[in-house]
Amino acid sequence: MIRKFKEKDLDTIMEIWLDSNIKAHHFIDENYWKENFEFVKSLIPQSEVYIFEKEKEICGFIGVAEQNYIAGIFVKEIYQGQGIGKKLLDFIKTLKTELYLNVYDKNIRAKNFYFKNGFEFLEEKISENEKDLLLVWKGN
Repeated sequence: MIRKFKEKDLDTIMEIWLDSNIKAHHFIDENYWKENFEFVKSLIPQSEVYIFEKEKEICGFIGVAEQNYIAGIFVKEIYQGQGIGKKLLDFIKTLKTELYLNVYDKNIRAKNFYFKNGFEFLEEKISENEKDLLLVWKGN
């Protein structure tokens, strides 16, 4: 089930955020994520966050900032590959007519996921010395 974020979810989703970022971005020093942990934690309550829960366990979440910018989709490692990320993305697509996000070019799995789900390339920049792609999805 997908539900809105509650303050009590914060520690759990931040664990998922840190673990997912370190594993998905092996090409970026993990200290980058650790150093940004508290900053991101402070932003979560100000963002639009939805939780995917299974039997009262948080399996993943999606965060949207600035109304249409997907800050990320994060799924606990043991639940990856089960369609949770797609369910979260499809849910957000029902609420928005346009979505933007950044994905590192080397994050092949995430990049392929977004292209497969209707996102298109908009522009490229360098972030943390890595090629970073801005993608857009426009609803019907």
